[in-house]
Amino acid sequence: MALVTGANRGIGFEIARQLAESGVRVLLTGRDRAAAAAAATALRSGGLDVEAGVLDVTDPDSVSAATADVASRYGRLDILVNNAGIRTEEYGRHPSEQPLRRWRETFETNLFGVVAVTTAFLPLLRRSAAGRIVNVSSLLASLTMHSDPDSYTYDPMFKSLPAYSASKSAVNSWTVHLAYELRGTPIKVNAVHPGYTRTDLNDGAGAQDASDGARTSVRMALLGDDGPSGSYVHMGEVLPW
Repeated sequence: MALVTGANRGIGFEIARQLAESGVRVLLTGRDRAAAAAAATALRSGGLDVEAGVLDVTDPDSVSAATADVASRYGRLDILVNNAGIRTEEYGRHPSEQPLRRWRETFETNLFGVVAVTTAFLPLLRRSAAGRIVNVSSLLASLTMHSDPDSYTYDPMFKSLPAYSASKSAVNSWTVHLAYELRGTPIKVNAVHPGYTRTDLNDGAGAQDASDGARTSVRMALLGDDGPSGSYVHMGEVLPW
């Protein structure tokens, strides 16, 4: 059983699709009940084992309700993909010009939501024979790449997203810390860069479509027992922190 957050569209929707195509039962979640239900219906129409669920990662009551629902219906969780994320900053501003409220909004979803959902579902992941946690990060999380003039992140457009970038750097740090806690258990936790993907978050910009953007997350969700934990990867390539 897999749960994907922010899965009613974009990369999350494709992660849900590809996991289901691999034979995994998927709980597709989103903040909006109708949108999640419509997305799940679309995938079920293709014969895929997908159900809809409501999960607002910023709402403690919603997180608790979703956890209780999965516990009562399935008794465990095998895969958690923390995909839900936002980008509220305006392109083109200097980093110092981005309002503090944008930082708070961004961290509430991109970091605190990831931590809240993960800690809530961790007892159910411990019941799995091989639990997998995938945290969808970004190349913008990499301080090394941000400092490299030859990287595409070294650009005024991406430098105008300090809150988004910092929130994903924090997700990477959370990944490393949780992987350390879970060392010696069957659970593996990794951060992934999906690639520069055409989604609403990017205002439609990007070098690949959402189906390609989902592939690294799916690969890490289906990771074998000999796979890594505490890594930061894109399509099998380890990325610099």
